[in-house]
Amino acid sequence: MALYLIGDLQGCDSALQRLLDTLDFSPSRDTLYVLGDLVNRGPESEAVLRRLVRYGNAARCILGNHDLHLLAVAHGVRKAGRQDTISDLLASRARHTLLEWLRHQHLALLERFNGAPVLMVHAGVLPDWTAEQTVQLAREVEAVLRSRHLPEFLTHMYGNVPNQWHDTLQGTERLRVIVNALTRLRFCTSEGHMDFQHHGGIETAPVGLLPWFAVPARKTAETTIAFGHWSTLGWLNRPDLLALDSGCVWGGCLSALRVTPGANWGSLHTELIQVRCAQAQAPDA
Repeated sequence: MALYLIGDLQGCDSALQRLLDTLDFSPSRDTLYVLGDLVNRGPESEAVLRRLVRYGNAARCILGNHDLHLLAVAHGVRKAGRQDTISDLLASRARHTLLEWLRHQHLALLERFNGAPVLMVHAGVLPDWTAEQTVQLAREVEAVLRSRHLPEFLTHMYGNVPNQWHDTLQGTERLRVIVNALTRLRFCTSEGHMDFQHHGGIETAPVGLLPWFAVPARKTAETTIAFGHWSTLGWLNRPDLLALDSGCVWGGCLSALRVTPGANWGSLHTELIQVRCAQAQAPDA
């Protein structure tokens, strides 16, 4: 049995097929953890979702901002943008089945591999959140996504305020902060005020902004966090961080990380496997 963490797919099913062939992946034996942005920008969003649905419990998926955008467009809350590539999926005979599956996926997962905790999100984690709290807050949003209140939630999901977490937040503002942190976050201040304007790499950060994972005294510092979303960050492999968005849809690579037990209990061995992607588009948010 092999475990794989895979970065942003963004509708690139052909690249995913080549990656899985390289891995010799078998859904009867192995497990994929896909870190969000399953759809959009690439040409094969429907094929990606059909594949992941077919894999059943062998594919455990995180929702990203593009996945939530698809749900919003499907429910008439947002209009498809000029660069969106989801029209075929929305016109598909399998639309209902695929969207029902999508809204039952996760916003965060906390797993133990060889006793080592790994927190998986699409974008980031606010510095005041523990790993366990992150999963609990994600469950609040997941419950609404799976409920009859989904259209109302999507109507109020968009917006950049509040831009900081407070335990006293309630209602739509509470859910919006959770969604923004887990699916959009790259930079914030040392006090945890989120910034959504800057999409560049670490070296281009404006004064006063830090990558979310560089905030001093971050409460998840002792937990390995695997995430995507940040193609300009690139591949990052640290004991506490695994960044796996290597810009597949922007002409980069699709990345998988094979995770196997390390020599000691609580330790992991990781191996990066990549395939090139044929897409060539301009990066965006």
